[in-house]
Amino acid sequence: MDIELSPQDAAFRDEVRIFLRDHLPADVKAGAAATPSVFVEPEIGQVWNGVLNKKGWLGYQWPAEHGGTGWTPLQRYLFEKECAAAGAPNLTVLGLKLLAPVIYNFGTEAQKAQVLPRILSGEDYWCQGFSEPGAGSDLASLKTRAVLEGDHYRVTGSKIWTTHAHHANRMFTLVRTNTEVKKQAGITFLLIDLDSPGVSVRPILTNAGDHEVNQVFLEDVIVPAENLVGGEGQGWTIAKFLLENERGGSCHAPKLGYDLDQIETAAKLESDGKGGALSDQTDWRRRVAKARLAVNALEMIELKIISEIAKGRKPGPQTSLTKLLASNLRQDIDLLAVDLYGPAGLQLETARPLYGDNAPQGLHSKEAQVASARYLNSRAWTIFGGTNEIQSTIIAKSVLGL
Repeated sequence: MDIELSPQDAAFRDEVRIFLRDHLPADVKAGAAATPSVFVEPEIGQVWNGVLNKKGWLGYQWPAEHGGTGWTPLQRYLFEKECAAAGAPNLTVLGLKLLAPVIYNFGTEAQKAQVLPRILSGEDYWCQGFSEPGAGSDLASLKTRAVLEGDHYRVTGSKIWTTHAHHANRMFTLVRTNTEVKKQAGITFLLIDLDSPGVSVRPILTNAGDHEVNQVFLEDVIVPAENLVGGEGQGWTIAKFLLENERGGSCHAPKLGYDLDQIETAAKLESDGKGGALSDQTDWRRRVAKARLAVNALEMIELKIISEIAKGRKPGPQTSLTKLLASNLRQDIDLLAVDLYGPAGLQLETARPLYGDNAPQGLHSKEAQVASARYLNSRAWTIFGGTNEIQSTIIAKSVLGL
């Protein structure tokens, strides 16, 4: 979808486009295309982060005073859209987009000085410790306990579905510091070093064969009190702020549109079994058109939210709408990819990675090899960051007033 840009914004878009053309490494782009999961491996992601950091663009959502670009909301959108159109990998979201805004909004000056530069440099790789066994969508029921003992907290409990904990050296997490008050009021936000004694990480392999998530066990882990973000009991407020960024802080439509473009192009080369191309089949064209309209509608909603942010307003509960729509659309597009390649799209290679010199040989094409794994991985979209049911409830209460 094209929008009318000012000469300044058009020049900015062109600058980003040229930079991506000249500096996006071919092996990084190929690796991203052959990654079934949402998160690319650090060997890809950190390389791309480094390229952007050298340019000064990695903290593109951050204010300039905290080491970011200070770009306008529209410039951030244009940057994401051009990155998607170029096939660049997803950025390392947990530290860059989720933790960083928490630190520069709620953190101490010392925390800002320590945490933010190390996110940009790649010295710290963060994971998110929110969900627990029995406390996923009902996050307020979390039981991981942190007890203040002088100048440190003693933390005991476990976290689950912890993305990239096996790569991370640090984790931002929610813990319970008070059991005598309302559930939400007893939650606190802590930063934990994962190399601390008492921390162990157990892998969880998905149905697609990806090692993306883990369970993290915390057994009498000592955490310095200076790693408290905000005040005790402020964790729920910080978590809501963070989840708004997770659900609506990025533009989903450009990436979805890029993937749909790739499918449309590939369909011109795939047989419909009747002597023609799949792209000429009426039912196929109808499915693609329906997805395209949904992508365009989602982009308009995201642009409206960006417009509100540009006016100084918070994204608010509308982010639940974009999360809901993007999750369903992600699954629809990934199903299109499976159907595109017919029987070859059903192969499920569990070896990883699917890129590089040692990647396993696939049937038909690399895109066909990735299709089923990506489809299975994207089933998590309607769960992580708040399930579809949670998003629907938020929309019903906060947007529709039901």
